[in-house]
Amino acid sequence: MLSFRKTAILAAFLLTIFYLLHASSPAPPTSQITLTTPKNPSKPEADVTSSPKSTPQSTGALPQATRPYPPPRQVNKQNSPQQPLGESPSKSLRDQLQYQFPYDREGKFPAYIWQTWKVTPASGEFGDNFRPAEASWTEKHPGFIHEVVTDKAAVLLMRHLYGSVPEVVEAYNSLPLPVLKADFFRYLILLARGGIYTDIDTTALKSTTDWLPTEVSRSTIGLIIGIEADPNRADWKDWYSRRVQFCQWTIQAKPGHPVLRDIVATITEDTLRMKKLGLLKEKKLDKSVMEFTGPAVWTDAVYSYLNNPSYYTMDGKNVTWETFTGMETAKKVGDVVVLPITSFSPGVQQMGAKEPDDPMAFVRHDFEGDTSV
Repeated sequence: MLSFRKTAILAAFLLTIFYLLHASSPAPPTSQITLTTPKNPSKPEADVTSSPKSTPQSTGALPQATRPYPPPRQVNKQNSPQQPLGESPSKSLRDQLQYQFPYDREGKFPAYIWQTWKVTPASGEFGDNFRPAEASWTEKHPGFIHEVVTDKAAVLLMRHLYGSVPEVVEAYNSLPLPVLKADFFRYLILLARGGIYTDIDTTALKSTTDWLPTEVSRSTIGLIIGIEADPNRADWKDWYSRRVQFCQWTIQAKPGHPVLRDIVATITEDTLRMKKLGLLKEKKLDKSVMEFTGPAVWTDAVYSYLNNPSYYTMDGKNVTWETFTGMETAKKVGDVVVLPITSFSPGVQQMGAKEPDDPMAFVRHDFEGDTSV
């Protein structure tokens, strides 16, 4: 048997050996310790990293992770599929416009109201006769961004929006008459930004939320227009350019709509053609204002779009003036809604237009905006 003295010596020896062995084992360096967020197998990883509730709470025993998700993946710029900002000169004008201003039919109509005039309402030179009409658009559309763009500001705005399509900027700056620029401006601003364009002498009678029938979803349409003229008379050509003519004093559109793309390209091409031939002068234009930038070319662009099988097919039939003549309620054709003449021309007392207090009357045009000076 071991004596008490020998037992105590043996125990001390064993404790010494244990201490030396434990002290000789190196601790793992702190730089190699990584904190990871446990993955929840019932949820995708994205849910774990995006929601604050899924981040593990600090218990005090471990420091809280400052980045519980992997760092962003580095993109190889050399192999990146991103396209350059500039457009290839070989692309057509329409292709360039489509690239710069893509169309999303299912998107929302932007909450913009665009008008243009010589001065802003803040100026003392802004006509008192325009103030109630201009204010009506803000009153009927609270929350919308309402801009009255001056002629000088429009030049800078077009340069900003269309700087990547220099042909358009050149065409806009080359137009010799204010009325031509005013016409072109509405198409350009709606193509690039969307929303509502309306002439300075128009009064909003109802909000745009009331313009469509309840059964028509705004996710299925991209353009809302109204009829300006529907003259059922033999001499209609003496008064109007088209048998059923669409107005362009008020238009609502989503950005990039193909009708806007087409008319911007058409006016740009016509402008640069006349400029090259030396015809881009007030007395030398080979087209009237109506046919160059006004309701005639606008109406043609709409009909051309509705008859393009790439966009819409009406049971093998052509869409013509007969599709819209005499209508008293809104009509949806493809992604375009056409409103009856009462909607944007109430009170004209002809062509079937009803009075401004009619339920289908949305905008009144007072025909006071003179853009000739």
